[in-house]
Amino acid sequence: MFAFLLVVHAVIAAALVTVILMQRSEGGGLGMGGSPSGLMSARGAADFLTRATAVLATLFVMFSIVLAILAATRSGTATIDTSLAKTPAPIQQTAPAPNAAPTAAPAPPADNGAVPLAN
Repeated sequence: MFAFLLVVHAVIAAALVTVILMQRSEGGGLGMGGSPSGLMSARGAADFLTRATAVLATLFVMFSIVLAILAATRSGTATIDTSLAKTPAPIQQTAPAPNAAPTAAPAPPADNGAVPLAN
């Protein structure tokens, strides 16, 4: 049930984005400027895209609330894998003996008699 409602919610969100992007720009973001025949006129309110936006926005909010309630009241039996909780025995590292001789540096590569190419 939860997965079905989540899919319907995603479809509503996609439709809402599509309807919003299809609308004609009135100019002047955040309600500043634009023509007086905007959203508050009878013609603007009767517009199909405006009504579709309002319906889809209402459905989006309603589905968000329903999904939040279902997620909060969902009583799933969650099992915790305790096999990873066991800590392994600590690895004991031994320091080299204080009187040990240092290791020798690697020897340079032997000269095999090859002549370098000239440019």
